[in-house]
Amino acid sequence: MEYAIVDIETTGGYASGSGITEIAIRIFDGNSVIDSYETLVKPSHNIPLYITALTGIDYEMVCDSPAFEDIAKDVFAMLQGRVFVAHNVNFDYSFLKYHLEDAGYVYAAPKLCTVRMARKIKPGLRSYSLGNLCNDLGIIIENRHRAGGDVDAAVTLFSKLLEWDNEGIIQAMLKKGSKEQQLPPNLPKEDFEALPSKPGVYYFRDSKGKVIYVGKAKDLRKRVAQHFTGHNPNPQRQNFLREIFSITHEVCGTELMAFILEALEIKRIYPKYNRALKKYDPKFGLFVYEDLQGYQRLFIGKYNKSHLPVQVFTTREGGMNKLKELTRRFGLCASLCRLSSCELCELIDKKNDLLCTANQPPEIYNEKVRQALSYLKEDMPGFYIVDKGRTGNEKSCIWVEQGNFYGMGYIDNSADINSMEDIKDSLTRYQGNHYIMQLIISFMCKYPKKVYKTNNIAIRESM
Repeated sequence: MEYAIVDIETTGGYASGSGITEIAIRIFDGNSVIDSYETLVKPSHNIPLYITALTGIDYEMVCDSPAFEDIAKDVFAMLQGRVFVAHNVNFDYSFLKYHLEDAGYVYAAPKLCTVRMARKIKPGLRSYSLGNLCNDLGIIIENRHRAGGDVDAAVTLFSKLLEWDNEGIIQAMLKKGSKEQQLPPNLPKEDFEALPSKPGVYYFRDSKGKVIYVGKAKDLRKRVAQHFTGHNPNPQRQNFLREIFSITHEVCGTELMAFILEALEIKRIYPKYNRALKKYDPKFGLFVYEDLQGYQRLFIGKYNKSHLPVQVFTTREGGMNKLKELTRRFGLCASLCRLSSCELCELIDKKNDLLCTANQPPEIYNEKVRQALSYLKEDMPGFYIVDKGRTGNEKSCIWVEQGNFYGMGYIDNSADINSMEDIKDSLTRYQGNHYIMQLIISFMCKYPKKVYKTNNIAIRESM
């Protein structure tokens, strides 16, 4: 078996938006280097000053060097049919795969990461960066942060790891079906193998144990594996894979509970790589305030966390339709509700009495507003959802009270349930939001037989 040990220098951290400035390849047969390739490369991207400060490579050094497409044939010939080896292998591999394919060469190869290998063969070291690892193992690096110097150190490191591998770890990494080639360099395989094929929420953590990403899954193992397959060159994936040092998880009874828990955890932790749920925040709300004349006025406005709305809406149209319904049902003034000019305000009957309720004293009009708000509150449903639990010995329960998510949890099949309060007391209380209610309502429409009114102790009968 022959290994292509590779190191590259680049203009940035991700393949699709960065270029290669230098590449060095050493072909290693398990005993010695049998072939070598090394060159500077003229990138199509600017070389940032911080890259020059790190590597010493500036535009003047590479301006007369070949572009990558000019050397792609030679690079492909060196790599083809050999195991691709690098320190933090997915970084170098993603760059070369992307730029080779951009030049017309379809490339795929088995990979070995010297970071992962060293963690398994030499556990317990203070750091597994190339510099610190070589210092701890007595490997001399000449010309640090240049492709040739780093790749020669990687060759020495790899040869020592081969020598020290008495348990067949490297060969196990190369076996088909092994996740070692896909997993991030700093993630123990044991963390991945501990994931069950059940619904739940998973947490990616950095070197200090801080959560950097929260996700939900119908199948935890399958979903997490999807993060690590393929070679997507976008910057978010490149950056956050390098930061993953551990995975923890929490099993949920159903996919819906996993969706809800994910939303709650993102709001609680706000991890740096979670951004998608922002788009589900409510955009508009129904607000109430008292004007200078003492009238309680309802209006639809943009959602503002500093002012609590009576009800929230995804669109302005949805909010306006609800407010129009309230004005018709309770005779509220359209002008006071900022809907349109109120025709009744301009009409006078034969007895010269003004018809619009806005021309009545504030206490009379405000009573109508109070009735409208009371109706709105009563119109919000109260129900709970009963579904399967994490094991066959329990049921899951999601509780909604007056149109708002109240909480969720698990109830043992042997529990003594005699009242609705017994059910509520068994649940964990959470602070819900508009997005969670959207999830629940969508589930209700699909599975109405799992939904029960709060005057029906159905969970007792299902145990």
